[in-house]
Amino acid sequence: MEIKHRITGKVLLEVEGDTFKGADLRFADLKDADLRGANLRFADLRGANLRGADLRGANLRGANLRFADLRGANLRYANLKEADLEGANLKGANLKEANLEGANLRYANLKEANLEGANLRYANLKEANLRYANLKEANLEGANLRYANLKEADLEGANLRYANLKEADLEGANLRKAHTLLCTVNFSENEYEQAKQFVEGLKC
Repeated sequence: MEIKHRITGKVLLEVEGDTFKGADLRFADLKDADLRGANLRFADLRGANLRGADLRGANLRGANLRFADLRGANLRYANLKEADLEGANLKGANLKEANLEGANLRYANLKEANLEGANLRYANLKEANLRYANLKEANLEGANLRYANLKEADLEGANLRYANLKEADLEGANLRKAHTLLCTVNFSENEYEQAKQFVEGLKC
C-alpha cells in the first residue's frame, strides 16, 4: 500500500500488505501525508513525522505514537482510543470530536490544539501542555490532569466529573457553564478557590 502526500500526490512510503494495521512505521517521514480513514490500529508510529498530515476519521486505536510529531495534523473524528501519545507534539492539531478515551497523553504538547467535543474519558493528561487549547464540550470524565498546564484553556461546558486537577495550572482558564459538572473534581484547595471565580454556584 502507498502513503501519498495530501497535496502533490507524491508517494511518501510503500508498505507491504493491504492494510496499515500493526505496521512498523517508526520514525517514518509522513509529513503532510494523506491518511484519511486509514486503518492504523496498533501501528507503531513512534517518533514518526506526521506534521500536517490528514488523519481525519483514521483508526489509530491502540497505536503507539510516543514522541511523534503531529503538529498541525488533522485528526478530526479519528479513533485514538487507548493510543499511546506520551510526549507527542500535537501543537495546533485538530482533534475535534476525536475519540481519545483511555489514551496516554502524558507530557504531550497540546498547546493551541482543538479538542472541542473530544472524548477524553479516563485519558492520562498528567503534565500535558494544554495552554490555549479548545476543550469546549469535551468529555474529561475521570481524566488525569494532574500538573497539566491549562492556562487560558477553554473548558466551557466540559465534563470534568471525577477528573484529577490537583496541581494543574488553571490560570485564565474558561470554566463557564461547567458548574453542574465540577463537584466531583479533585481540586487542590487553591485551585478550588480559583475555579470558584469562574464557575457560578460551585459548591463541593
